[in-house]
Amino acid sequence: MNHDPYKPLKPRLLDQVRETIRTKHYSIRTEQSYVQWVRRYILFHNKRHPKDMGEKEINEFLKHLAVNRNVTASTQTQALCAILFLYKEVLNEEIGFVENIYRAKKPRRLPVVFTRQEIREIMQHLSGEKWLMANIIYGAGLRLMECLRLRVKDVDFSYNQITVRDGKGKQDRITMLPESIKHALKKHIEKVWRIHQKDLKEGYGSVYMPYALSRKYRNAEREWGWQYIFPSRNRSVDPRSGKVRRHHLNQQVLQRTIKAAIRKAASISRGLHTALDTHLRHIYSRMGTT
Repeated sequence: MNHDPYKPLKPRLLDQVRETIRTKHYSIRTEQSYVQWVRRYILFHNKRHPKDMGEKEINEFLKHLAVNRNVTASTQTQALCAILFLYKEVLNEEIGFVENIYRAKKPRRLPVVFTRQEIREIMQHLSGEKWLMANIIYGAGLRLMECLRLRVKDVDFSYNQITVRDGKGKQDRITMLPESIKHALKKHIEKVWRIHQKDLKEGYGSVYMPYALSRKYRNAEREWGWQYIFPSRNRSVDPRSGKVRRHHLNQQVLQRTIKAAIRKAASISRGLHTALDTHLRHIYSRMGTT
């Protein structure tokens, strides 16, 4: 049967997943993760449509991840959340409670805890904006992505405070601005100002605006207060809007730098180095970066 040219084509399933996620204002990382897991779920079952599958197929996929792929418990849970999102929010099918799941084993590990001396030694091996970010994370109690997403308007030097917006649980909070980094942060923001002015002269200078603010405030995306405090070195294409913008630094930039600094710190034992290489996320959780 030929398609009616006046009837719009129904979006492909993965495009429907993306559209639903964006409607609910989930982050770009959640979108990428959920789409990946839905794709893997479908491919695992030889491209069968999810409507033709159910609890049995979900359990088979999760068991495959735990037994054959040897994923962590948190990764398996993430895959399950993505699949349940697909059924409930995209296909409008209620799966309910998925029983008899073969769970990946959750390892029992003690968290890595740094002494003050170890923190000082790690900081000595950092410089520039990496040193500044690490001090904000450690001194103000920010998570890694909270630090990277800071905008110029979120820092109040007169009240010595930082406003963290849309943090964990979609909550805003106010935390202190460490006195020891105020001068360095001001100098850094002056450097970011020059970068922003250069972008504006070249016809760019816009940043990502949360939710519908870009439509409500047409010119806000180019305003100084909305610019990221830790911008990327290069402009890039926004995967959602297609606009060329300067986003914030990639999280791996700071992670790799801190990891290298830890290895150089003389007071940290060789055994701890091995633990850090394997369980880096525990380190960042102690530095407020989870």
